[in-house]
Amino acid sequence: MFEIIFDPHNYPFWVLVISVIAGAVLIISRPFSTYLKFVYPNAKFEAMGNPFVSENELSRMLDSKSLSGFKELLNTSKDYNINGENTYDVQQSLDDAFIQTVEMMQKDSSKKMKNFYDVYLEKIDIHLIKNELKNRLEGKKSDETVINQAVLVNTKKLLQKIMEAEKEDLPEILKSYGFGEEVIHVLSDKNVDFLTIDNVMDTYIINRFKRVKVPYKCEQAKQKFVKNMIDIRNIKNILRAKQLDYAKESYEKLFLGVGQEIASWKFKEMADVDEISQVISSLEGTSYYGVLKDAIERYNKEESVQVLENALDGLFLKLVADISTQNYVSIGPTIRFIVSKEFEIRNLKIIAKGIGENLPSEMIKSYLTWGAS
Repeated sequence: MFEIIFDPHNYPFWVLVISVIAGAVLIISRPFSTYLKFVYPNAKFEAMGNPFVSENELSRMLDSKSLSGFKELLNTSKDYNINGENTYDVQQSLDDAFIQTVEMMQKDSSKKMKNFYDVYLEKIDIHLIKNELKNRLEGKKSDETVINQAVLVNTKKLLQKIMEAEKEDLPEILKSYGFGEEVIHVLSDKNVDFLTIDNVMDTYIINRFKRVKVPYKCEQAKQKFVKNMIDIRNIKNILRAKQLDYAKESYEKLFLGVGQEIASWKFKEMADVDEISQVISSLEGTSYYGVLKDAIERYNKEESVQVLENALDGLFLKLVADISTQNYVSIGPTIRFIVSKEFEIRNLKIIAKGIGENLPSEMIKSYLTWGAS
């Protein structure tokens, strides 16, 4: 039988040869197929850029003397057409601009990226769900206008059901919308606390990012992005807890999982020390130590963890830029653009609010984040 298969004068031999060649071509061409899907969107995102995570551009916006002047200057940028006569309306218009950007990215990208963008939009909506759950558990009256703030149709439906539900029905409602056992268990607990709700909902979104499928050869970059995000959030949670003098037993509720460099034992080590300066010292040897060490003097002067959070956010922009560079032919520029756009919109909302309230430019600037432009 083998003599027939490997005899070049027989038909089965050429079937085998063609099959092997076809298989090899398929294996070799698969990565290039992925790269081709990112050529147009990545070129578009790179051309658009994110000017408002640059210190120079942010300083230029801070020179605006009025809210109308701010809008006029911002709208000279080809990517913005902001409306509104007061601070709230301008901020809402900026939020709408971000959603439109994500929808544009979703439209221009491969269909295999759709779920990634959906999860990113879900991340925006999750705080609305958290707040409404807390309202129901406290017996507070719901504000139905909140439903209109949700991005996803699914979120709007969930918010409506939460508002109409009795407390004891909340676990089953969340379960029917795909929330996991941890969320269901917490809501079923008679002594549920809001710190735990925040933790399980944040963990839910993180796990959604971990599990969401992305195109071939993009998984490693996506996971690095997620793990960096977990690290940053874990460190921020510890810093805020120290500032607010949380009880030691509350710290375990703040852990969002293992990240890129912060393992559970490292988180516990940070939780066990008493001072913020000790938290920073315990991070020596990680990527996060340098920026926090550089910011500690200003923190000591202002006594606000906002200084340290800004330093971490600036580093996060740099880490995302590194992911973009390392994965420039696939998902890297996409991740960089969407994350930078989110910070860009946040910066512009802060500036709009500061100008609307006639705050000094230096005070407004202290709340802004910039990094890789």
